[in-house]
Amino acid sequence: MSISKLFRRSTEGRSWRGRIECMIAFIGVGALAGAMMMPGASASPTVLAASSGCGKAPGLASGTRSISVGGQNRTYILSIPGNYDNNHPYRLIFGQHWLNGTANDVATGGSDGAVWAFYGQKQLSSNSAIFVAPQGIDNGWANPNGRDLALIDSLTNLVQNNLCVDSSLIFAMGWSYGGAMSYALACARPTVFRAVVVYSGANLSGCNGGTQPVAYFGIHGTHDSVLNISNGRSLRDTFVRNNGCTAQAPAEPRQGSLTHITTVYSGCRAGYPVQWAAFDGDHYPTPVDGSTAMSGARTWTSAEVWRFISQFPSTSTPPTTPPTTPPTTPPTTPPTPGNCAVSASVNAWNNGLVEEITITNRGSTAISGWKLTFNLPAGQVITGGWSATYAPSSGTVEASNVSYNGSLAPGASTNIGFQATHTGNSAAASSFTLNGKTCD
Repeated sequence: MSISKLFRRSTEGRSWRGRIECMIAFIGVGALAGAMMMPGASASPTVLAASSGCGKAPGLASGTRSISVGGQNRTYILSIPGNYDNNHPYRLIFGQHWLNGTANDVATGGSDGAVWAFYGQKQLSSNSAIFVAPQGIDNGWANPNGRDLALIDSLTNLVQNNLCVDSSLIFAMGWSYGGAMSYALACARPTVFRAVVVYSGANLSGCNGGTQPVAYFGIHGTHDSVLNISNGRSLRDTFVRNNGCTAQAPAEPRQGSLTHITTVYSGCRAGYPVQWAAFDGDHYPTPVDGSTAMSGARTWTSAEVWRFISQFPSTSTPPTTPPTTPPTTPPTTPPTPGNCAVSASVNAWNNGLVEEITITNRGSTAISGWKLTFNLPAGQVITGGWSATYAPSSGTVEASNVSYNGSLAPGASTNIGFQATHTGNSAAASSFTLNGKTCD
């Protein structure tokens, strides 16, 4: 008998609260299955900033759709802005449902209606995002052997290939089991997802990886009777560490206060914030300050989540028209070495690698805007990156700063990095130049 059928049988005739309490007994099954996830179950999708669907007639339409993944037919709901422009790169937001919830609950807002569609983000986005609600097998996200990661990978590729997506602005969010799946995505696909939002989550869908930075926002009730708040704190602290934030014990509201407290961590790596909101309440996604009621229309979570995910700037570089004539005056002097320093480290496996690069301004004047050029070894192809835009994906590559790290004072450094495939040569990049000057 499936987990879903067993759950339904054990909860027949129970109230909504009774059903929630029964979740405790069944969530452990999902956690065990998620722990079986195997590394390398599916390759990460390509995430170079402007997706291949830009400039083309849309190859997908809004509505309930199906896709075959790993020999199984999976369904999802797609929502495209009504004023869709195929030359405008959109945010891409995944909304994962809760245990025994559905993609339709997420896409429609359920009993709360359109105001709570996609956790309230569809209304607040004002047609600036494409939304996807995938459907979990047995209405959950057990993710055995990376099964559900493979689904999200396939959907990410499908949407980017058929619609215009800003691949530097892909997000995931979900409540309860959906939060667990969002956490699994942050662990396993750090170069794909710019940020995740986890409502009342726990490590139930696995954490394959979990060592690289991802912007993270956790929300949890202080007296959650289904997934204790200690679960949410543990997930949060994974990315406090990964993102280099200063460890702290954030203030949380006292029971009976019917308020929430949001903390923004300090000391995090530029572009990788961690945010934590604790509220005086139980296991529900739409808490309301000053009330024990739940309401998608009145909850504070919608606005705080939208502020969090909309803070990230695009790192897409729109196509530009090349000059019609070459420069008339060639450089009169060769580049001067010694004004910059670059160090690179590689972590390689099988046919993949991650390379981290530190750029230091060793000159006497500040740098405002930079381009780092380097050579990739033969056979290496960049599949995703962070803290810079990368083009092309092989050969001689130019990495350009993003909005939050373009200024480098004398002696200042910034860290960037990328993920790549390789055909046997996993050496680091070489021949670094910064704004035309050779680096040490």
